[in-house]
Amino acid sequence: MPTQTKENYLKAIYFLSQENIDVSITELSKKMNVSKPTANNMVKKMQEKGWLFYEKYKPVKLTIKGKRLGALIVRKHRLTEMFLSQVMSFGWEEVHDIAEEIEHINSNLFFDRMDEILGFPTLDPHGSPIPDKNGKVLKVNYLNLSTIKPGQKVRLCGLENSSKDLLLYLNKKKIKLGSVLSILHIEKFDNSFEILLENNSTILLTFDVCLSLLVEEI
Repeated sequence: MPTQTKENYLKAIYFLSQENIDVSITELSKKMNVSKPTANNMVKKMQEKGWLFYEKYKPVKLTIKGKRLGALIVRKHRLTEMFLSQVMSFGWEEVHDIAEEIEHINSNLFFDRMDEILGFPTLDPHGSPIPDKNGKVLKVNYLNLSTIKPGQKVRLCGLENSSKDLLLYLNKKKIKLGSVLSILHIEKFDNSFEILLENNSTILLTFDVCLSLLVEEI
């Protein structure tokens, strides 16, 4: 099985673990869009590499080695997204698929140089923390926009998810990381938010979109 496939499984388990989800074979198979026997077979191979612990009918648990390797794959991905965005002027909605390919390059020197060129960033273009060279992740304590009350002013710092559809939607609304949002009103009927932007234009955001936006109070 190609190393790239194992790395994709490892990254999937890493993300599921970060979401405080018990990583069952069923959850993993859904995440990877494969059958449960296929996922089970891969988990056994990863256990042989010392990346995880697994017992039948119990959640999959990453070892210290597995957690570090998973974090380093995420580091490569998010550094690449930042490079594509900051150096090559790709839109934040364009960088994910390209980074999915580049993250499997097996060269620490390549990504260390990328990190240096970027000035050692701690966040990617979507506001997600970039793990350091040891796999440690910066802790961020942002608020969810859905919890903000009318009359408050906040700055967009990150996203709960960075799906292409959401990013394109935010582009249309002229919202990006760093945008200042003033909450004017929350509609009782559907919990949609009326928001004033810095350019003095007013927009409406659905509650579902607000659930995806991470902010800090100003």
